[in-house]
Amino acid sequence: MRIFIVALIFAGLSAAAVSVLLNKFQEPGYVAFTTSGARVGDPGHNLIGPG
Repeated sequence: MRIFIVALIFAGLSAAAVSVLLNKFQEPGYVAFTTSGARVGDPGHNLIGPG
C-alpha cells in the first residue's frame, strides 16, 4: 500500500511539472499560425485573437 501512495504522489508531481513546462513552450494558435499573407486590416469580432 505504501508504494501505491508513493506512485500516486509521483504521478501528481510529474504531471504538474510537465504542465508548467509545456505552458512555457506553447503559444496560442493565432500566434503560431500567423502568416504575412493571411493578415486582414480589421479582423472584426468573429475571428480568434486579440482585437
